[in-house]
Amino acid sequence: MNTDIAEPSIANHPVVSRDRWLAERRMLLAREKALTRLSDELARDRRALPWVRIEKRYVFDGPTGQCTLADLFEGRSQLVVQHFMLGPGWEEGCKSCSFMADHADGARPHLAQRDLTLAAVSRAPLAEIERFRHRMGWQFNWVSSHGSDFNHDFGVSFTPGQMATGKVDYNYAMQAFPAEEAPGISVFYKDDANAVFHTYSTYGRGVELMMGAYDFLDLAPKGRDEDGLAHTMEWVRHHDRYPQQPAPLAVPAAATCCQAQA
Repeated sequence: MNTDIAEPSIANHPVVSRDRWLAERRMLLAREKALTRLSDELARDRRALPWVRIEKRYVFDGPTGQCTLADLFEGRSQLVVQHFMLGPGWEEGCKSCSFMADHADGARPHLAQRDLTLAAVSRAPLAEIERFRHRMGWQFNWVSSHGSDFNHDFGVSFTPGQMATGKVDYNYAMQAFPAEEAPGISVFYKDDANAVFHTYSTYGRGVELMMGAYDFLDLAPKGRDEDGLAHTMEWVRHHDRYPQQPAPLAVPAAATCCQAQA
């Protein structure tokens, strides 16, 4: 398939015979399989990165009191931290970070079966986090790094002095950034001696790995449909700010899944 050809619009999309569709679908499948193999290889290389031992003692404020980075593992050996953009005094969290967080609760019981804990960390004081979390209805562990160096050390919060220079160190490069808080994901490992190691961090579009809804959109005819927007995620809202959606059709209470298909 020629990738140099402009993507057809919905209005003028080609319609072909089933045989022609199958031929082109098989060509695309070969490329999809190649991408899957490359993704597997990249994941192996990611896991093979050397680690950095965490020497600094980070203390967070959580719903049950103060806790350390090691406590966030909740007895498991692996931890993924969402660096959630919610700064001190903000009325609400970043809507794109909220889009990410909307995927978390459903994944948590499955991740726990693979020895992995998911948590969120923000620089806002705990009371401000809890107010917003209650509004969103989330259950995942979300702690405050207020007064800690954690956000700065992991490249997701910037001081006024850093912002004043016009460039900050974000996503492994000095670049302009429009806000004092930035999104990111960091991964940690804890050994049997309770030593904690930083294994990986990703920023920018790397955080899309927590945005499973994008995978559904990428399958659909319109895709993400973001080309005409001022910025790619302009359409995203907090889930309680979208226009009211129609209620789904109810399945009769007496029907099972198999009966409903009959």
